[in-house]
Amino acid sequence: MSSSVASRLLRWFDRHGRKDLPWQHPRDAYRVWLSEVMLQQTQVSTVVGYFERFVGALPTLRELADAEEDTVLALWSGLGYYRRARFLHRAAKLCVERHAGELPREFSALAALPGIGRSTAGAILAQAHELRFPILDGNVKRVLARYHGIHSHPGQSAVEKALWRHAEAHTPAARIADYTQAIMDLGATVCTRSSPRCDTCPLAGDCIARRDGLTAQLPGRKPGKTLPTRATVMLILRDCHHRVLLERRGPQGVWSGLWSLPEASDPDAAWRLAQQHARIDDAQAIAPFTHVFSHYRLQIEPLLFDHATARHAIADNPHSRWCSAEELTTLGLPAPVRSLLLGIAGAPAT
Repeated sequence: MSSSVASRLLRWFDRHGRKDLPWQHPRDAYRVWLSEVMLQQTQVSTVVGYFERFVGALPTLRELADAEEDTVLALWSGLGYYRRARFLHRAAKLCVERHAGELPREFSALAALPGIGRSTAGAILAQAHELRFPILDGNVKRVLARYHGIHSHPGQSAVEKALWRHAEAHTPAARIADYTQAIMDLGATVCTRSSPRCDTCPLAGDCIARRDGLTAQLPGRKPGKTLPTRATVMLILRDCHHRVLLERRGPQGVWSGLWSLPEASDPDAAWRLAQQHARIDDAQAIAPFTHVFSHYRLQIEPLLFDHATARHAIADNPHSRWCSAEELTTLGLPAPVRSLLLGIAGAPAT
């Protein structure tokens, strides 16, 4: 069965697979690694532009290792899940320190690097070096769960072990890079989460989910839960030069290490905090909005304080700075904060 699955996927890939993705030309370990990390939780259509900008600025692993963290986070800004970028940066430094500036070709050494688990390590070795290692990303889990009729949620330990056994069995001995791309492509373009195109699938003939009419039920869903809601007031302190006060967030919590706006629990607290930073006259309410994280919803109420005048010099404070619109592009900012600031960047001071 396994050779039949691989051969069908490879024939389908030769006719319909994606062969013009930027990380395929050249398909070296650094580019494959970067693409695999970016593609976690993110679609190809979104990743392409970020990938091209990233490798344009940092084309090699050594240049990534030598880059400032702010540079890396600025290039990543908007992709979310910023821990991926910090792990990428840390892993590059470790490769320089321990592996002569290259990603190791030994599976155990590669999988031990920050942010590189079993599936990512397998994808790098399979695609960059044609080594026979299976992968099990979200798209592949969906393909295998439907094909083999696995009902439970793939996040359960026993289910994941079963999926890894199937992934290993189906991985061929030749054309491993093409097969790896093929099964990812199938999940992304044909065996999609909703409305899969079973009539065009090369595995449809003996797919259990299709046979039993279960494509909408498989793979099993994670038990749902209601997301809690939190609220914050973001202060936009803008001086007469249109510079905005930013603060670097601490090492814990969401957006850790990124530059963001000062925050307060409510408008009254926001006024008090604003007065600690600058002399202010009035505040303009900006339309509130909600940003959804994986584990909670954040209701954001922005307050714009124009013509703010700094009370204290902050040149010696590495965690606070007044930034122009041009400087914002060089910093790692949370996506909703970047959008908020870009939205008011062209607005005249009141």
